[in-house]
Amino acid sequence: AAVVDDRVVLLYRAHGEDLVSRIGIATSDDGRIFEREPHPVLEPEHDYESRGCEDPRLAHIDGTWHLTYTGYDGTSALLCLATSPDLRTWTKHGPLLPDFDTWASSHLLRLKRERRPWNKAGVIHSRRLGGTWWMWFGESAIFAATSDDLRTWTPVTDEMHPMHRPSPGRFDADLVEIGAPPVETEDGLLVFLSNAARILDAEAGTVQYSCGQFAVSVDDPATVVAATDEPWLAPSTLEDQVGLVGNVTFVQGLVQHRGEWLAYYGQADTTLAVAVAPA
Repeated sequence: AAVVDDRVVLLYRAHGEDLVSRIGIATSDDGRIFEREPHPVLEPEHDYESRGCEDPRLAHIDGTWHLTYTGYDGTSALLCLATSPDLRTWTKHGPLLPDFDTWASSHLLRLKRERRPWNKAGVIHSRRLGGTWWMWFGESAIFAATSDDLRTWTPVTDEMHPMHRPSPGRFDADLVEIGAPPVETEDGLLVFLSNAARILDAEAGTVQYSCGQFAVSVDDPATVVAATDEPWLAPSTLEDQVGLVGNVTFVQGLVQHRGEWLAYYGQADTTLAVAVAPA
């Protein structure tokens, strides 16, 4: 999500009967009621994204829009980058971390799948920190990476040492995942909206996704200094609880618009909604 000329612009994932994800664009005057454009702005072109382009997240840097998204080929999900001058015409730059597996340290790995590259969900900060660009990424656990040119990224730690991991017994007991790009505060913190999962019934395979927050210092962007003990958003409505994947609230976009914070999230992998707080 972004604000352009006082209007909210939303990039969103959708799929048709072929179940291949594409990324569409919609705009809104008030941040609540959106008008969708008729054609996707990003869709599969390459083998690494043959089954879908998913999970768009935006950063505006030096006049260029940087879009991180997931390229899925039916086996691996890889964090990819595309750039645009106008949010509609995109140049793809391919996978950023083609060999990294953010599930490597998970206690659920043996239940999920065999080892393979998997590194979806990434957000890039819109300014350099300590002279370098920073990105935070990961599903299952959260990692950080740095870059000098916004194209070539180096993880700060290896696969077995995430900066933020699940917390046993809490709402984020089984998974944490990057949500929206960070908000930089006046006291030198970067605050992230994040996603979390907890297994409700292992035999039935039911999981609840909810939304938390965590923070890092601009002086040490790879160390979490605070995280919420309880979710700020959890499934509560019918739309949150019933859909393609039930019991899901999943945040990916956050903007400040006309005196409000607007957080955009998916409901049960089926519909989109907004949560509102005063700015």
